[in-house]
Amino acid sequence: MNFDRSLIAAMLAPGLALALWLALGAAGVYAALDTSAATALSALLAPLVETHGMLLGFWWLVAAAGAAWAVRLLHIRYVAAPARLAEGARVLVSDASAPPVAAVGASANGALADALNGLALERRTLRQEMARLVEDASRAVAHQRDQLGALVAELQQSVVVCNLDGRILLYNARARALCRRISRAPGGAAGAELIGLGRSIHKVVDAALIAHARDGVERRIVRGEPAPSARFVTHTPSGHLLRVSLAPVREAAEGAPATGFVLLLDDITDEYEAEARTDRQWLALTETSRAGLASIQAALDMLDYPDLDGADRDRFQQVVREEVAALGARITALAIEASTALKSRWPLQEMLGADLVAAAAQRIHDETGQAVATPDVDTGLWLSVDSFSLIAALSFLARRAAEGRAAPSLELRLARADGHAHLDLAFAGGAAIAAGWQACPMDGTEGGASLSVRDVAERHGGEVWLEHKRTAEAPRAAFRFLLPLAAGGVDGPSHPGESRPEFYDFDLFAASDAHHERDDRPLEDLSFTVFDTETTGLDPAGGDEIIQIGAARIVNGKLLRAECFDQLVDPRRSIPEAGIAIHGIRPAMVRGQPTIGEALPAFHAFASDTVLVGHNVAFDLRFLKLKEAATGAIFDQPVLDTLLLASIVHPHADAQSLEAIAARLGVTVCGRHTALGDALACAEVFLKLLPLLRQQGIRTLGEARAASEDSYYARLKY
Repeated sequence: MNFDRSLIAAMLAPGLALALWLALGAAGVYAALDTSAATALSALLAPLVETHGMLLGFWWLVAAAGAAWAVRLLHIRYVAAPARLAEGARVLVSDASAPPVAAVGASANGALADALNGLALERRTLRQEMARLVEDASRAVAHQRDQLGALVAELQQSVVVCNLDGRILLYNARARALCRRISRAPGGAAGAELIGLGRSIHKVVDAALIAHARDGVERRIVRGEPAPSARFVTHTPSGHLLRVSLAPVREAAEGAPATGFVLLLDDITDEYEAEARTDRQWLALTETSRAGLASIQAALDMLDYPDLDGADRDRFQQVVREEVAALGARITALAIEASTALKSRWPLQEMLGADLVAAAAQRIHDETGQAVATPDVDTGLWLSVDSFSLIAALSFLARRAAEGRAAPSLELRLARADGHAHLDLAFAGGAAIAAGWQACPMDGTEGGASLSVRDVAERHGGEVWLEHKRTAEAPRAAFRFLLPLAAGGVDGPSHPGESRPEFYDFDLFAASDAHHERDDRPLEDLSFTVFDTETTGLDPAGGDEIIQIGAARIVNGKLLRAECFDQLVDPRRSIPEAGIAIHGIRPAMVRGQPTIGEALPAFHAFASDTVLVGHNVAFDLRFLKLKEAATGAIFDQPVLDTLLLASIVHPHADAQSLEAIAARLGVTVCGRHTALGDALACAEVFLKLLPLLRQQGIRTLGEARAASEDSYYARLKY
């Protein structure tokens, strides 16, 4: 409980004042009497005090307690109630959408609360009107910004835009998928530690390489080149090769200095390995062919001798035949390898499987007139396909299936199976399909090129076959394609209710040259990682373990819901049933997940260069501290606690739980008692607290930490 020392002092004051008044009255009476009268009075009162002193003391105690109770009621009604009213008013001042002020205490407070709520309503209306006017005035700019964001998001190349410090201010989904591929962190965190708004691009590309490329670009700018850029190749710690193109971001004015730079990233690991393999094959062909040609030349020279007998002539001719056959076999093998490599390098695009099925069904209906049912389609499956040739192959097979069948009952099905996707074109009837359907050229594809169904399957690195199945109703058959899943996928919204995550923040252009100590920097200028953990129990020193870590980032005053860390952890121990009822994490859910030795370093990388924030964060930090020696992940960055900050801005509040604080600030809590859900709720609470702290003169990180240390709740230890 948070005791109010001033209230306790006020409650004790009446009793002490009454005792002092009695003592002073007695002293005055004795001072007014002469010696004989004072002696007589003492003799008279002594037996009375001796026999009834306890009664007098009890009577004084009752009077003091009654006065203390009255003071407490008056304090609650006329001191605490106005203070809570003032706290609510400060919330309304900082956030016009906050809940109305509740009237407590004296009746006059009700009128005051109504007046405050009325003023807040008027202010909210004015702000909405101003916001509408500003929105109308900036709609064109916002439209252009959204167009740019949508354009970059849909590009088929990884794009990253940075300020001069290398801080990322824009990236697209392709860049995030690339970072997921080159990351060495476990699944739930893969790539999140490398790319994100406000993060440094130097975690992906070495700072020295970027500095060298920028120097070259600046020299080209000085020479007046119209489109200066630089290109280089770099190697990542995970073994990938990246081809990087760097171009400056600058104003349209001639000679304007660069304010940032754009990076185009390509993972050329597979391409490089394929080229190296081809080079080795050509080198091997050259070396072996040189010896074979030498043998052929020697045999031909010997055949020119007129006196060569028949047996020798036959032997040298056999040498020529064998060397020519070997050379032909090597060339054929190289041609097959080159053809296979060409098919594997054919550009495949990531596509939602449901969209592919819908397009194929429409194409089949248009060409055959047959309706196509789609009963079993995995709507969340992303494929890596050449949609044009694949739809053409499905249409070709549909025509074959419809031949000789009045009602083929065509169906398209799509499902995941063993790291691939099964795309089935099913049809009624068990009659055999004409032989050669796999190798038969399809008309109208590739501009008339003789592409077959087998070629389409091989182009996707998969297979195609015909299956027969006899059901209770009637025999059915299906052409089945084995297709690759999208490697990185296209990231959908990471939080319910978001149609498209934000991958840009152009305000970060102004973040350059920030080299001050963190304690002296305003809170609004810092980046934060708001996190929470779920554990097997409440005793970290007694063997309880982390089973889930959830975190979200706040950059430039914005909560980045698209850049979250959500990782289940295998605790390598049992999970008590009492805890399962709270967090809902069962042993089967964590079985096979990364251990704390894998998950904690990934979270450490995710939270690097940020301030940690949590609610009652001392509890979570205790778990992290105990794992430092085992994992090597040392969390030495500054820490803020929303429990302590809320107790600073609302010292008279009845409760400081996350739910209570969120209710006071108008924050809706979703996904309570999941690590990511609590982290997101805590992040929204933290953003609401910042303007309230600013009203109290707490503007910098150092001031927030110092104020937190003075809070009553700072005494809690784990």
